[in-house]
Amino acid sequence: MGGVLIVNPFASGVGESRLAAVQAALPAGTETVLTHGPGHATALARDADGRVEAIYVFSGDGTYNEVLNAVAGETPVGFIPGGGTSVLPRALGLPRDPVQAATRLAAGTRRRIGLGRVNGRRFGFGAGIGLDAELVRRVDRMGRSVDGRRPGDLAFAWAGVRLLAETRVHLEPALEVEGLGRAALALVGNCSPYSYAGALALDPMPRASFDDGLDLIAPEQLRPRDVPRFVRLLVRGRDDAPGVIAAHDLDRLVVRCDHPLPLQVDGEDLGDVETAVFEAERDAVTVLV
Repeated sequence: MGGVLIVNPFASGVGESRLAAVQAALPAGTETVLTHGPGHATALARDADGRVEAIYVFSGDGTYNEVLNAVAGETPVGFIPGGGTSVLPRALGLPRDPVQAATRLAAGTRRRIGLGRVNGRRFGFGAGIGLDAELVRRVDRMGRSVDGRRPGDLAFAWAGVRLLAETRVHLEPALEVEGLGRAALALVGNCSPYSYAGALALDPMPRASFDDGLDLIAPEQLRPRDVPRFVRLLVRGRDDAPGVIAAHDLDRLVVRCDHPLPLQVDGEDLGDVETAVFEAERDAVTVLV
């Protein structure tokens, strides 16, 4: 039966030489298939699920998310870093180097992990409503380079600076976290860290785990004087941070927005929502680590 390697050839860390080295590191007989556009990885993974011994994904976080939304949970999935950030494999403890990661995955060590869902869409590491989702949207609007690659960390940083400047760092409560209170934005994590800025881990929910339910961080407001504290929260979170709603190991969470706000999952823009229902899908899939 062998395995299948799903490759996004437009991911920033994927190239011909790296792909050849990754293929050589994986078990013999692994078939390679290239994605051609959004949604293709979902179709490929759905076709392979239950038919092959393992599904390997050499891409960025968006393609990982497509695969997670296709598999039933028993066929093991191995995530090989091929994007600019590649949060999911890094959060699983895999090396950033794709060949080293593929070599590890070829050994076949398995682990069961939980996933998150929001309005029916699965996510592997995190989702957000408000500020961070708007940032994802703005970077997407920058388009891609001539070779199809997405802007990198510097583009995200610059977009973030411009976004905060436009708001004058003044964000008032704009949503209600059911049963917990009002907030300006909401970050929901399925693991620690929540994301990365280059080599720096952004870890606002350090207790979040693939083995537990979902975690939440929701600052009640954001003003200029709050920025240093907010940055510290993003880099190293704490449950008792003043002016922040925090919750750990949740099975379900409902967020109601005062007006439509952007929603992102695993760094992918899902459009605007007025209500977001988050659910923990515990022990959901088998991954290779």
